[in-house]
Amino acid sequence: MSELRQSHGPTGTRIVSLGAARGDLVVSNDDLAGPIDSSDEWIRQRTGIIERRRSSAAQGAIDLAERASTEAIKKAGIKPTEIGAVIVATISNSVQTPSLAALLADRVGATPAAAYDISAACAGYTYGIAQADALIRAGVAQYVLVVGAEKLSDFAKPTDRSISFLLGDGAGAAVVGPSDSVGIGPTVWGSDGSKWDAVGMDRTIKEAFEDPEGEFPTLRQDGQAVFRWAVWEMAKVAQQALEVSGISPEELTAFVPHQANMRIIDEFAKQLGLPDSVLIARDIQTTGNTSAASIPLAMHRLLEEHPEASGGYALQIGFGAGLVFGAQVVRLP
Repeated sequence: MSELRQSHGPTGTRIVSLGAARGDLVVSNDDLAGPIDSSDEWIRQRTGIIERRRSSAAQGAIDLAERASTEAIKKAGIKPTEIGAVIVATISNSVQTPSLAALLADRVGATPAAAYDISAACAGYTYGIAQADALIRAGVAQYVLVVGAEKLSDFAKPTDRSISFLLGDGAGAAVVGPSDSVGIGPTVWGSDGSKWDAVGMDRTIKEAFEDPEGEFPTLRQDGQAVFRWAVWEMAKVAQQALEVSGISPEELTAFVPHQANMRIIDEFAKQLGLPDSVLIARDIQTTGNTSAASIPLAMHRLLEEHPEASGGYALQIGFGAGLVFGAQVVRLP
């Protein structure tokens, strides 16, 4: 009897290129303050957000994903047909099935690449990077397109004071490919389902369907619970990611956390003891919280503003509804 064969790939992988797309509308704090009985000052102090980008009605998450992916593929200098898998991290696909990834693969010309979505909220992109690294090293794909794409404005209730004023729309894409050296470090990831109801939807789709006069399910959160978890527990995860990668804070070029809240980002940097030389991504000020898209969008902007950072080490960490988390050290493309 013949023995099964097993595929093998390169020992190293890296993020080859990035692409970005943001919503076409600029929404100020004043535009949202009235329905939540708030003010521009309150929102700035609480979140660090000055304005956020949202999409007009004609622009969906798939359109944002296509724009970001097209840029990333062009920058990578590869043909779309060289992509062996398309992974989209999203919580705002307009349908339960089929996947946004399958449609994206067709739009960018990656068919017949494997395609699937990840539902890991704000940690989704880091989950996708971990899977892309594993797929390539296993010899299953030569290149993998990883995308975080969200149109969260579709799920924002104007009167909600817990999360709606945070939310923005955008997509960030990364082409991951083979490398002669290690460009993606080990991933530290996990979940805490005991806090399952800390962030999520205010009702199920079935409940909304059965009550025609009811509202469409929208996002809400227990802000204090999420803040405490993010600040105290996620700093430990970020530290673990550094330790397993063998990289010290002093060796980092950049820190790219999920853009959840400016206060969380600043507290992270403080707890990690990051030196002043480390660039800290703060894209949330003008983009807002874009969930799975926030890390690649923030990294894309950081490299636009600091091209000299290319090739350096960056610590990235995502965390959100589930509760779920993921972190790894990567080389900046």
